[in-house]
Amino acid sequence: MAGHSAWKNIKHRKAAVDKKRGKIWSKCSRAIIVAARMGGGDPQFNPSLRIAVDLARAANMPRDTIEKAIKKGTGEGSAEHYESARYEGYAPGGVAVIVECLISNANKAAADIRVIFDKNGGKIGVPGSVAFSFSQKAQVIVEGGSEERLMEACFEAGVEDIHGDGETFQVLGPPNNLIALRSAVEAAGMSVDSAEIVWIPMQTVEVDASTLAEVETIVDALEDHDDVQKVYTNLA
Repeated sequence: MAGHSAWKNIKHRKAAVDKKRGKIWSKCSRAIIVAARMGGGDPQFNPSLRIAVDLARAANMPRDTIEKAIKKGTGEGSAEHYESARYEGYAPGGVAVIVECLISNANKAAADIRVIFDKNGGKIGVPGSVAFSFSQKAQVIVEGGSEERLMEACFEAGVEDIHGDGETFQVLGPPNNLIALRSAVEAAGMSVDSAEIVWIPMQTVEVDASTLAEVETIVDALEDHDDVQKVYTNLA
């Protein structure tokens, strides 16, 4: 689930999901477990769990596997305990990176993430060293429709911005409006591909082809780590 992708890279991300399905399902399970532990096992009354379940379904995770993860989170299954953690740093070219994780061992996770940065020409930073240049947003990815139709449908739900290529659209709004934005899109008869809270860079940077390859290498290495849920950058 490459969180660094902008709307124009959504299709590439979906292909990557298919390629790494087993690892993706493991990450989805962690998110479901944590959401169920924090807010209960009913997605109807637990927005965080609904989001986690929706993302798992988008990754074609089997229904029984989703249900087992919910039970683990509510204490009905084997005990698995994870905590949220965020790491920040810079990739080659000074590209800012935010790494969101669900971890079971804080010391090991921090050491692993630091090694990935160091080995791939990056530098890990202190908390807040990068996040200040990003803004958290509700993001709904929509297949089909039009920018005008989406703006009209989502106006009362607090939509702030819409990007698209005529086929796939990225709808952005305040984090607390995620469920309202998704519901507005669905009520208008359009298909929601995903709905989640993401980090959006306030300003983006461009790099040359060589540096871009180095940034992609460090992002791939981070995403491949079991503890990592999403990676965001400020690449243009």
